[in-house]
Amino acid sequence: MRKTFLFTIGIALAAYLVLPMTGLSSSLDSRIGKARQQVQGKKAQEGVLTTQLSRYSARIQVLRGDIGELQQRQDRVQVSLNAKQTELIRVAARHNAVQSRLTILRGKLVAGRKLLAQRLVALYKDDQPDMVTVVLEAHGFTDLLDRADFIQRISDQNEAIVTKVRGLSHEVGMAEKRLAGLQVQATNARNAILTKRNEIAGAKQTLVSRQSDLLAARNVRASALAKVRATRQRLEGHLGDLEAQQARIAARLQNASSGISAGPIRRGSGQFIWPVNGPITSGFGARNIGAGNEFHPGIDIGAATGTPIRAAGAGTVTLMQPEAASGGYGNFTCISHTSTISTCYGHQSRFGTHVGAHVSQGQVIGYVGCTGRCFGSHLHFEVRVNGAVVNPLGYL
Repeated sequence: MRKTFLFTIGIALAAYLVLPMTGLSSSLDSRIGKARQQVQGKKAQEGVLTTQLSRYSARIQVLRGDIGELQQRQDRVQVSLNAKQTELIRVAARHNAVQSRLTILRGKLVAGRKLLAQRLVALYKDDQPDMVTVVLEAHGFTDLLDRADFIQRISDQNEAIVTKVRGLSHEVGMAEKRLAGLQVQATNARNAILTKRNEIAGAKQTLVSRQSDLLAARNVRASALAKVRATRQRLEGHLGDLEAQQARIAARLQNASSGISAGPIRRGSGQFIWPVNGPITSGFGARNIGAGNEFHPGIDIGAATGTPIRAAGAGTVTLMQPEAASGGYGNFTCISHTSTISTCYGHQSRFGTHVGAHVSQGQVIGYVGCTGRCFGSHLHFEVRVNGAVVNPLGYL
């Protein structure tokens, strides 16, 4: 009776340990899925913020280029301004020289006009003798010549005075016009240069202000990005805790699982049989897991820890590596079927063969586990052609 009671208790305890604890497992799976979604959401926000920061950075670089171009333009204007200022100095010197000469000419013009006025008054008061009067009043030919020469010299003198006054007036007028033109030219140059410098200074001030705004916005975006990253890292830590908890549950199942049957051999349309019976939990190729994208070189087949693993085909065991040597693959076995085709089996709880062994198709070579980089009990299965991984589904 006591033996029967102990046997019943043992059967119940074994059944409890072997059962996958459906409620706990499904709750963990749900929480892990939700945590992964949250991590992906934060990553998406990081991507958006990073893109925005890149746009702002590019815009800042453009503005810096504009500022540099404007600075070069300002330097060119400054060179032109210096040249204009040098020119204005020369013009001022010429202006002073012309102004001095103009003062002298004006003095001469005043004196000439005064002399001309006196001559005109004298001519008005004393009629100038004509040639008939000179001939009639001459006392001989010599006197006639002297009188005629005197009259001619008076006439020439009057003409010279008039010509001199006219020339001085013209020269004074030209000098005044020249000075006025130089003054206008200098004033226009000063105004144009001042306008350009003000325009460049205003544009530069605007760009500097805009750059400050953009840098401030960049700091805000960077702060937002830092917050999102911190949240994402916290969520990833939470996800890691959940996955570790799931791994611990798998370990409990592993310890409780013994004598699990491999079940019937599963065949497909390919040359290999399925090494274990179970669903594909992760396919071949690119996948998103943990902190980023990665390439999955095989397929993951879900099975309980301790499930026997069959050789997918007949061949020779060429590689067996324990978890410490293979890293993420855990306990790892590879079988060469031909000179070009091999199959590999990862995350085994323990080995069932040895290197150099010739195995037949369907022979047990190990047992399912969760060694290496693993978040739950499963078999990682690979097919390699000439050493390169290919999709195993084409061979099953």
